[in-house]
Amino acid sequence: MTTQKSTPAGIESIGQRSAVRNTTDVVAADRPRDQVDLQSIQEYAELKHLVTQRGLLNKQLGYYAYKFTSTLGLLALSIAVLALVDVFWVQLINAGFMAFVFAQLAYIGHDAGHRQIFQSARNNEIAGLFISFTLALERTWWVEKHNRHHNNPNHVELDPDADFPILAFTKAQAVTKKGIFRLIVGYQAFLFIPMLLLEGLGLRLVGTQYLFTNKLKYPVAERLLMMGHFIAYFGLVFFFLDGWHAVYFIIVQQMLFGLILGSAFAPNHKGMLMVGENEQMDFLRRQVLTARNVQGHPITDMWYGGLNYQIEHHLFPNMPRNNLKEAQIVVKAFCEDHAIPYYETNVAQSVKEILHHLHQESAPLRGGRA
Repeated sequence: MTTQKSTPAGIESIGQRSAVRNTTDVVAADRPRDQVDLQSIQEYAELKHLVTQRGLLNKQLGYYAYKFTSTLGLLALSIAVLALVDVFWVQLINAGFMAFVFAQLAYIGHDAGHRQIFQSARNNEIAGLFISFTLALERTWWVEKHNRHHNNPNHVELDPDADFPILAFTKAQAVTKKGIFRLIVGYQAFLFIPMLLLEGLGLRLVGTQYLFTNKLKYPVAERLLMMGHFIAYFGLVFFFLDGWHAVYFIIVQQMLFGLILGSAFAPNHKGMLMVGENEQMDFLRRQVLTARNVQGHPITDMWYGGLNYQIEHHLFPNMPRNNLKEAQIVVKAFCEDHAIPYYETNVAQSVKEILHHLHQESAPLRGGRA
């Protein structure tokens, strides 16, 4: 069944959540576990065959050459404005523009982490390390964390993206919060968008901590690249802008960078089906039922870096970004044929669903008032 409707999938609608659970429960009840596992493996193999037949897993070097050069060209333009324009309000606009460019670079780094760009793992890692330098996002930490997320999306125990001190995605998570975190989570729906402004800072802080406390894949290179970014970034800004103007530029640029990244990441899974500690679900259904797609459009695809096709990305994480839209045609039809609920909505509705879910799940901290 393909669903494209305004009700949040698997969360706000009790009936829809029950339908999702009943789909998997009925299969488990009707057949022995090993037969269910074999069937799910065969289903995914069939879907992958359909996608492979269309060449959608083939690397797209031309596309990524364009993405690299155009995005670096935009970065060069922003730096040129920083260096040549002596008008403060123009520099504040430029700070927003640079935030957008940083987000586009982050999406390229994400694709490199999934080995979407090159056949060679080494070349993907080189591309990823370069992006790490441009953004100061720690490479080993992000890849390790993101792989755990892909293996267990929306799992309350195993998905690192479903476990934050200042957010609760289930009522059980909410009631465990203590102190100031309890107050924040109680009103998380109202604070969520302002908190996204700090997303970039949070990623840098956690990555920097990881840099000095964990084993890195490229210990020397990763530390030097991180240090090199901060020297280059702060050096350029403070060289071309006066003291407080430089500070304001950095604040605006970093906060908008976090907001853009957060606005692209949040719709992917937040407000969708959560998987409990002891719940079992096959790979195909786990990836489809826990993800939300946001309707495609050239502007949407650019803003989200292709992650608005989240279902297709989770099913085929190494698929080049520019093939996801065509893959959606195959995946939606396949899910319909196999009675697997597939959820897609628009940008505004996705935000509404996320905020409603956050408000609903934090209700116990407000005396049960949803």
